[in-house]
Amino acid sequence: MIRRLAAMAVLTAFLAACTPPKPEAQAPEQAPAAKVTATQPGYMPAKSPTLDAVKKRGYVICGVHAGLPGFALKDARGAWRGFDVDICRAVAAATLGDAGKVRFTIIDAQDRFGALQKGQLDLLSRNTSQTFARDAGLGLSFPVITYYDGQGFLAPRAMGLTSAEELGGARVCVQEGTASAGNLEDYFRVRGMKYRAVMATSEEQARALYEAENCDVFTADISALAASRSLLANPNGHVILPDVISKEPLGPVVRREDPVWAEIVRWTVYATLLGEELGLSADTVEQARETATDPETRRLLGIEGDLGALLGLKADWAFQVIRQVGAYHEVFRRDLGQDSALRLDRGLNALWNAPAPGLMYPPPMR
Repeated sequence: MIRRLAAMAVLTAFLAACTPPKPEAQAPEQAPAAKVTATQPGYMPAKSPTLDAVKKRGYVICGVHAGLPGFALKDARGAWRGFDVDICRAVAAATLGDAGKVRFTIIDAQDRFGALQKGQLDLLSRNTSQTFARDAGLGLSFPVITYYDGQGFLAPRAMGLTSAEELGGARVCVQEGTASAGNLEDYFRVRGMKYRAVMATSEEQARALYEAENCDVFTADISALAASRSLLANPNGHVILPDVISKEPLGPVVRREDPVWAEIVRWTVYATLLGEELGLSADTVEQARETATDPETRRLLGIEGDLGALLGLKADWAFQVIRQVGAYHEVFRRDLGQDSALRLDRGLNALWNAPAPGLMYPPPMR
């Protein structure tokens, strides 16, 4: 018995020595970096009731000014032109693939927020300043700043004024129901200066009162003053004083209840800014779509990544915006800059990396 157990032990040891060793576990190869796409885990396409309504209806309803040169004004053929108008068209190009699918609704300053709250508009694009109370108290959202402005004063050149500090006791035309009226009160109160407000129900009326010399100066956003001056009988007889008495960040407004629609409006504007940043234009974007090798350009134009699907948009949404409406520099130059009657400088509205840097800083497309 002892001899048999010893033999079994010898046999077990022999078999163990003959068994090949197990191979060492190898570290798995590192997976290549994933490209961001709408189908990547963690990224979920969102739904917008407003976008669904726009698609079903076939056009975007956009509230605009009745007639403000450079921003919203019908031309001799009855077609709407202007910076705010082009924002509306860009949203139509992004959502429907056709910048012409917009119906413009004229909205007074006093009615603009109510019309949006009641669902009569998809988008308000009417030289409207973002403020705390408007942002927090109206159930509305300001998705993006399209134009950085400030309030100033328009005065007859013959008065020889060099500063708003010289306006003590002046009669000042201002539109009621606007941020300009409150800024005007603040400016004079802080300086202990007296003035008399000549209230108008519209910018057109304020301009008429000013031209009829029912007031000494006219106050509004500087861009609006430049627009009004272009309509006066003798534009060169009037100057915009150098003082800027407020910050006026202008941009489109949407209902807060549809945050995805706000993202669509925001990224439509960013697409125009990225187009400028990447050197694209309405004339070159089609060729760029065929030849671009830069990853961000390819993502912006929908060649790779299909990021538009995250917002319920087609892959080429940004391409359509730039092709049909233009990059930001084209829109600005055409409506407000050197190719317009206003001839405004870019100033704060230049890109962050321009030779004279501005505040326009679009997030990356990735």
